[in-house]
Amino acid sequence: MAQLQRIAIAPSQLQQGKIVLTNEQQHYLLRVLRLRVGDRFIAMDGKGKWWLAQLENEQAKVLEPLLVETELPVSITLMVALPKGNGFDEVVRCCTELGVACIAPVLSDRTLLHPSPQKLERWRRIAAEAAEQSERAFVPTILEPVTFVSALTNNGATHNYICEARGDYPHLNNVLKSDTSEIIIATGPEGGWTAREIESAIAAGFKPVSLGRRILRAVTAPVVALTLISAASEV
Repeated sequence: MAQLQRIAIAPSQLQQGKIVLTNEQQHYLLRVLRLRVGDRFIAMDGKGKWWLAQLENEQAKVLEPLLVETELPVSITLMVALPKGNGFDEVVRCCTELGVACIAPVLSDRTLLHPSPQKLERWRRIAAEAAEQSERAFVPTILEPVTFVSALTNNGATHNYICEARGDYPHLNNVLKSDTSEIIIATGPEGGWTAREIESAIAAGFKPVSLGRRILRAVTAPVVALTLISAASEV
C-alpha cells in the first residue's frame, strides 16, 4: 500500500461509492502521475478517513476504507509569530510532517510580515501536500493570522507553553507529561518575544519554557518544539 499515490479530496466529492474528481485532480493523476484507467490510488479527506480507490477517468470507484495509524496521541496547536519572507512555508511543511494538528500564525510586536489572503491559501495548500507526502490521516488546520494578544485569549488547552530563548526557564523536555492529550505551544519572531508579550502569555496561563541553550531562528524553533513533543508522545 505504501507504493500507491495519495491525493487529498473534499468530503463532498465522495458520492455513492464514487469519488468525483476535479479537473485539477484528473490532470494530476492522469498527466503528472501517469496513472491509467483501472490503476489504484489512495484518497484522503483530511479529516481522518482514507480510501483505496480505482481510477475511472473523471471519477474513481471506492474499493475499501483504509485504517491509518500515523497521527500523534497528542493534539498540538502551534502558535507561530510569522517570520519574514517565505519562511513560514517551510514551517507549515515541516510541522505538518511532524504531526501538528493546528497552526495559528500570529502577529507579534516584532512581526515584519503582514500576509495577504493569498498567503493563507498557499499555506493551506502546502499543508495538504505535506499531509499526503507524510501519509497523515489529517490535514492540519491553518488559522487566519491574528494578533498575539487575541490568540492568547482564544485558547482552551490545559497545557500551554511559550518558548523563550533568554531567561532561566525549564527545558520543554522536562515539563512534558506523558498523559497530556492537548498542547498549545508558542514560538516567537526574529528578535524574540517582547517582555510585554511574555507577561501577557503568563497571565493567560502559558508556562515559559526553553528549547536549549542556543538562540534558534524563528523558522527553526517551531520544528524543534514539535520534534520534542512528538518524540515524547510516541515513546
